[in-house]
Amino acid sequence: MITPASRILGTGSYLPPIVRTNLDLEKMVETSDAWIMERTGIRERRIAPEGIVTSDMATAAAKQALEAAELSPADLDLIIVGTVTPDMPMPATAVFVQQKLGARSCPAFDLSAACAGFIFGLSIADQFIRSGVMKNILVVGVELLSRVVNWEDRTTCVLFGDGAGAVILGPQGGATANGKLRGLLSTKIQSDGELACSLMIPGGGSVSPMSAEILEQKRHKVHMRGQDIFKVAVKNLYSATKEALDMTGMKADEVDWICPHQANLRIIDFAATRLGVPKEKVLVNIDRVGNTSSASIPILLDENLRSGKIRTGDTVAMCALGAGISWGGAIVRM
Repeated sequence: MITPASRILGTGSYLPPIVRTNLDLEKMVETSDAWIMERTGIRERRIAPEGIVTSDMATAAAKQALEAAELSPADLDLIIVGTVTPDMPMPATAVFVQQKLGARSCPAFDLSAACAGFIFGLSIADQFIRSGVMKNILVVGVELLSRVVNWEDRTTCVLFGDGAGAVILGPQGGATANGKLRGLLSTKIQSDGELACSLMIPGGGSVSPMSAEILEQKRHKVHMRGQDIFKVAVKNLYSATKEALDMTGMKADEVDWICPHQANLRIIDFAATRLGVPKEKVLVNIDRVGNTSSASIPILLDENLRSGKIRTGDTVAMCALGAGISWGGAIVRM
């Protein structure tokens, strides 16, 4: 079993104020509340108002996480932001978060692993702390997907919402609960480019630079082959969680909570069944916030910590899959 080198010192989240319900979508596109609920489990999602950008949401979540960790921005050694909806192509959204927090000079960068971005960021941060190079690291998952969704495409616009979640990862420091070490017990991350084109924003990059034609064809918006994603999601969410558990020597029934990426309620249910985990151990908020991509796990984690559902000493398994195809799992004792 791997000895944890880092632990989550604090969490935070932000959801924008505008609520867009399935009934609202019925007025925008050919769909219905019943159709959306049956296929996704989503009733409503949050939408950022004009004037709010990705770094604003990330900063709001980061401030909460710093407060919970009883740290100041000056204590940060690294800022990692997982997002596919940055403020702009260059520079990184992370440097705008650094600026808005008033953090000192330190490395700040973005990573793009879509819905798995938070798990990727957590794994990278853990390696820096494990090596002794850094101490306190801010990891943010944030998405402003309402700006890149085609609101005329019912297969994608019903799924996504905006939001941000953040954690402060710091040294394990000998912290225990119930006689066991608290901290990040394992992470497992993976990508397979075979299905890279199954979920993508095809326009706006070097392959198809932005042009009037790209805009007219809405190739700067999310394009998805849903069946491709569904088929691999259950398999890879299961495998990522199982491999992360195997690294700790634990079994699924030893986990107190499953904190999965909120992509689709059917995917979550299938993955939990395959793991042999009862529904009451699976944390869910997809009905209220939809799919917030890289933000979904840290938002869900923060909500359940603040409500008291997740308690000190509880073991939580996180898992996510997104575009790439990229996926990952992590086991943490809170």
